[in-house]
Amino acid sequence: MAAAPAIPRPDATIRTSLTFRRRMQESTLVSLAHALTAAPDLDAAFVALAEGLAEFDRAAIMSYLAVHARDGQIVERLAWREGRVERLPLQVALRQFPTAVVQQVQAGGVFADVGDDADTFARMLQLPLLAEPPGELALRGIRFDGELTAMLALHEPRRVFGQRATVGCGALAALFALAHNRFAERDARLEAARTLEDVTQRVHEEFLARLADLEQQLKKARGAAKTASAGEAVQHEREVARAAEETRRNASRLRALEQQVTAAVGQLEQAHIELHRRSEALRQRTRTIYLLDRVLAMAAEQVDPRRLAEGLLALVGDDMQAHRCSLFLRAPEPDTLYLAAARGLAPHVRQGSRITVGQGVAGRVALTRQPLLVVDASDAHAEPLLRDEYLTTGSFISFPLIIRDELLGVVNLTNRAQRGLFVEEDVERVRLLGLVISLIALEARLPEQLLDRFHE
Repeated sequence: MAAAPAIPRPDATIRTSLTFRRRMQESTLVSLAHALTAAPDLDAAFVALAEGLAEFDRAAIMSYLAVHARDGQIVERLAWREGRVERLPLQVALRQFPTAVVQQVQAGGVFADVGDDADTFARMLQLPLLAEPPGELALRGIRFDGELTAMLALHEPRRVFGQRATVGCGALAALFALAHNRFAERDARLEAARTLEDVTQRVHEEFLARLADLEQQLKKARGAAKTASAGEAVQHEREVARAAEETRRNASRLRALEQQVTAAVGQLEQAHIELHRRSEALRQRTRTIYLLDRVLAMAAEQVDPRRLAEGLLALVGDDMQAHRCSLFLRAPEPDTLYLAAARGLAPHVRQGSRITVGQGVAGRVALTRQPLLVVDASDAHAEPLLRDEYLTTGSFISFPLIIRDELLGVVNLTNRAQRGLFVEEDVERVRLLGLVISLIALEARLPEQLLDRFHE
């Protein structure tokens, strides 16, 4: 008799589905991050968010609600429908929602479920209709400068099985919140510049009007002095002197005001530079969080040791923008390291290659257990750095991986993109990433597992 077909176990099916959804979410996060970075305005950013949600859950609908910060009124609703952004003015008070929901929305950062009256609140907000009612509604607040300025409304069909869209799209909403605040900062800077220009123009017009009035009075006084007596002439001369003094004082006030305006413009430019620096730092942190999430997910899935080693190297290599990098781990032989993963090395350098402690740059770092930073290798004439096949003539960092006072390996970084040079601040960043690599490698027994795979 033929054997009965194997029935897949439910837990195996669930794990496969969760793994697929996790990988799909990671791909969506990367696409959304690039789209938000390139978005020219809030509408384009919201379109990118709606498309990212469609890749994750096509049945769910995301809407953007603009909130007036002073009185807590929802004044506008944006929705992505039939290939365009639909705008609709609203007059809905936030206090009409349950108190617990309002508190979570004002705090921001998480989706707050409105409960069993989801369809009622959806109609009140005039959200797009679902294809399969009844539905569930969750709200997430977006704060800017300490105040609630907008909300995201996630409307989805009520499901009997499977997880809700709010479970998986929290990261999408967080990325959109960062882009939203970036546009809000830009609008605030533009509004401040317009206000400053209006004040300057108004003061200049008032000065010109006052000056013209004083000149007219001066002409009248001079004309009257010609026909008046000697005493009256003296009085007119005094009035002329007072008018001239008033004109001088007004000119002095105008110069002081112009100096204040110049100083304010300089401060505004400095604020713009600082905002740009913070935006770049936030973009760097977002990339680091994404890389950490990806490598932690790989470690949690217990992937192939070779793939895990490449992921750990990509964590520090991508974060530091190094085109050429290598990861050495300890070998069972005494005072020996082997090449676990590499990127950008010469073709003849193979994985599994051994070096002894004290040999080359990585061997010397393993021996001293101290990081080595060279800003420009062409200046390091006293060291044989240029003959190391794992490095080039550019700036580089070689960092020891030490945990619990035990040497686990060495990571090398060189050929940096964009700026091209590593500095002292980068060593501290590599130290933090090296701790993450050491913890994951130690937990997964990566030096032993990867070496066994090379032997196979």
